[in-house]
Amino acid sequence: MNRWTNWAGTATADPQRVHTPRSAAEIAEVVAGAATAGRRIRARGSGHSFTPIAVAETDAIDLNGWTGIAAVDAGAYRVTVRSGTTLRQLNAELDALGLAMTNLGDIDAQTVAGAVSTGTHGTGARLGGLATQIVQLELVLADGSVVTCSADERPELFSAARVGLGALGVITQVTLQCEPSFVLSAQERPEPLGQVLEGFDEFAAENDHFEFYWFPYGRDALVKRNNRTSGERAPLGSVRRFVDYEIMENAAFGTLCRIGRAVPRLVRPLGRFASAALSAREYSDTSHRVFITHRGVRFVESEFAVPRESVHQVLAELRALVPRLENPVAFPVEVRVAAADDIWLSTAQGRDSAYVAIHQFVGMPYLEYFAGFADIVAEVGGRPHWGKMHNLDAAALQKLYSRFDDFVRIRGEVDPAGVFSNPYLDRVLGPAAG
Repeated sequence: MNRWTNWAGTATADPQRVHTPRSAAEIAEVVAGAATAGRRIRARGSGHSFTPIAVAETDAIDLNGWTGIAAVDAGAYRVTVRSGTTLRQLNAELDALGLAMTNLGDIDAQTVAGAVSTGTHGTGARLGGLATQIVQLELVLADGSVVTCSADERPELFSAARVGLGALGVITQVTLQCEPSFVLSAQERPEPLGQVLEGFDEFAAENDHFEFYWFPYGRDALVKRNNRTSGERAPLGSVRRFVDYEIMENAAFGTLCRIGRAVPRLVRPLGRFASAALSAREYSDTSHRVFITHRGVRFVESEFAVPRESVHQVLAELRALVPRLENPVAFPVEVRVAAADDIWLSTAQGRDSAYVAIHQFVGMPYLEYFAGFADIVAEVGGRPHWGKMHNLDAAALQKLYSRFDDFVRIRGEVDPAGVFSNPYLDRVLGPAAG
C-alpha cells in the first residue's frame, strides 16, 4: 500500500508508484520515465498543505531523502539547499553557519520546495513571503531536462516558478538570500480586540513583525510584536517555555478543543475562558526560535490575502458571522501582514496585504464557517493561500491575478502534456493543454 495522507487528514492519495530519488539526476530520470509512459507525477514533502495540491494519482516523488545545504556563498550570505530539506533542518544548518532567513512563518515542518511553491509567508509590513528570498531555482521540467532560472536567466520561468504550485517542474535546489544571524525581541500579550483593531495600521508599521490572534467569543486578542535587537539573547527559561507552549498552548488547549468537540454547547464558554487565560511574556532569542511555534493540536485552515486597507471590513464581517453559525468555532483567527511583491502567483502580488486565517479543530464542522468567510473576502478580492482550503477555480482566480494568463502560458511551454498536473491543479489553473 502506498496510501498517503496529509497532516490535517484533508487529502489522501494512493499512487501506484512512490519514487525516492537521492539526486537531481535520479529525479530527472523518474520524471522522464513517467512522461514517456504518459503518466502524471507529483512531488511531495511533509504534507502540510491542507489542499490536495500534493495528491499524486499514479506516480509520487517523495523528496524526504534529498536534503541538506548543497553550497554556501559566505560572502554574499547565500545558500543553495536541496528541495526536500525541511525548514527545521534548514534553520539548524543556517544557525551553524551564522546565517538566518530574513523572515519565516510560524511552522517549520514544511519542505523548502513545498513552502515556497505554495506561497508560505510570515508577517512583516516591509517584508515578503519566503519566495521573495529566492535568488535562483533549479528544477526538472517535464521532458526530464534540468534547468536553472533567476532574475537574469529565464526570468519569466523564475517569476512563475517561485510560487509555482509544483505545476512547472520538480524543484531540485533553491538558492536563498540569507543574512547574518540576528536576535529578535519578542513581546506577546493579551490586548482588547477593539484596541488592536484601532491601532492595526500603526502597529503593523512600527514593528518588524506584527500579528494577532482573535479568540472567538472572547474580548481579547493575543498580540505578538517581534523586533530586531542588538542586545544579547534572553530566552524564556526551559520551565516557562514548557509550561507556556507545551502545556498551555498545546496540551491544555487541545483538551479544551476535545471537550468542545464532544459537547459543542461548551465551545463558547471555553473560548471565553481561553481568551481570559492568555498571559504576557517577553524574551529575546535567535530569530528562528522566535518565529517558530510548535503546533501540536491538529486543525483545518482557510486563509485569504486581502488588500491591507480592507482588513477592518473583513474582520468586522467575520466577527458578525461567527455568532450566527450553527456550529461554534474552537480555534482562533490569525491576522498577519506582508509587503507587495512581483511574483506572478504570489498572494501578495502587486499589493500590500493582510492575511486572515481561520481554523477549526480537526473533526469539528467547518463547511458553513469556511463558506461564509470565503463570501466575505470575495467582496474585497481575497486571494486564497494555495495550500489552504478554498473552493475557487481557474475562472475565478484569473480575475484576481494580473499575471495569471502569463503563468498558464509558461506552464503550457514547459509542461504541455500536463505531466505535473493533478485534479487540484486542473481546478485552479485549468486543464493542461495536452
